[in-house]
Amino acid sequence: MPIDSFIITCEHAGNRIPAPWRRLFQGQQVLLDSHRGHDPGALVMARALAAAFTAPLVSSTVSRLLVDLNRSIGHPRLFSAATRSLPQKLRAKIVDRHYRPYRAQVERLVRQSVSRGRRVIHISSHSFTPELNGKVRRADVGLLYHPRRPGEAELCARWKASLAALAPQLRVRRNYPYAGKGDGLTSHLRLRFPPAAYFGIELEINQSIVFAAGRRWTALRGVLIDSLRAACAA
Repeated sequence: MPIDSFIITCEHAGNRIPAPWRRLFQGQQVLLDSHRGHDPGALVMARALAAAFTAPLVSSTVSRLLVDLNRSIGHPRLFSAATRSLPQKLRAKIVDRHYRPYRAQVERLVRQSVSRGRRVIHISSHSFTPELNGKVRRADVGLLYHPRRPGEAELCARWKASLAALAPQLRVRRNYPYAGKGDGLTSHLRLRFPPAAYFGIELEINQSIVFAAGRRWTALRGVLIDSLRAACAA
């Protein structure tokens, strides 16, 4: 059995707008501070996972409203309303400066581990707003994976079962509130690496827990780490 090698990423770690582009977001701080500008709590979770599993962490604090690192080139939501209408040359400059280096760094880390015969478990840390377009999201934790990648499906089933044993009060759902097979960094990497060598899991945490802070948020980070460790050992 191959040795597991963990890689942690956080594509929406912050809402920073680099100086050359700040004029595009004048008067839009409320938007930048919202869930549309970043994933609150995702970086805190990513750092905890990286420390627990002695794993490399790749994160970006540049707002997804400048360019979304979790979207493919050509995707209609790669750019936001503020950047979509920029001339192609300027959009290409944003991609070359912020998007491609991030994607290349993650892919390089995966490739290095796979070349050493390791099985890569990539956890991409995200969070989701408790309500979207008037619809309440009924989950505390989401585990996103591609249902046709047996290793990913099995790992998430074990992770969910482990969470149920350690924290039965948590509402844990698979491929919710998004479909794990949708466009994203993990779907890009699945095209580059075989199912037995690369497991791409997106971890989604309800932002209501993040904003409540205190013991519940601290406890959730601990139980997610302990349950993942148990799931991988099973």
